[in-house]
Amino acid sequence: MCAMSKKQKRERRRFHSHQSARMEALNGLPLAMFWQRLLGYWIDLIIAVVIWGPAEVGVRRFVFHQDNIHVDWDFHEPGNIVVMVLYWGLCNYFGNGRTPGKWIARTQIVSLTSERMGLWQSFERALGYGAAVLEGGVGFVQYFWDRNRMCAQDRLAETIVMDVRKRAYQPEEAD
Repeated sequence: MCAMSKKQKRERRRFHSHQSARMEALNGLPLAMFWQRLLGYWIDLIIAVVIWGPAEVGVRRFVFHQDNIHVDWDFHEPGNIVVMVLYWGLCNYFGNGRTPGKWIARTQIVSLTSERMGLWQSFERALGYGAAVLEGGVGFVQYFWDRNRMCAQDRLAETIVMDVRKRAYQPEEAD
């Protein structure tokens, strides 16, 4: 394996546009590292499960009038999927690409098609997490071989995930 210079490493982590004026405007943005994306995802997953638990108990008790409630997590149950899609979709939309997990990980989802994340685009991205999981995790690992560090959910929703830490915005050195 050959050694890479600092400039080559930095260049590997920068977004490279190829089509529209919007993409040209994003050219050179610092992209989030894998650990940042993973941290944000897991924090959001934990928050969604914490929201889901009481919601599941409430629905079973007050809507279906069940007294003996046994709650277990199963990705195949419609209620679980609805909570996950609503959580990620609404947080992405109202936070303009910053869910609580992404805020903690110092990342932000950026639309490749418009200045702001649209409602449908936010839900497409939320559904994209399901696509990444259904691919056996390969949808997440695509990060490592894609030039712009896009995973399955990024491709589906036409987004990238940028690093918003201050040190990520340092100007490139002149060669």
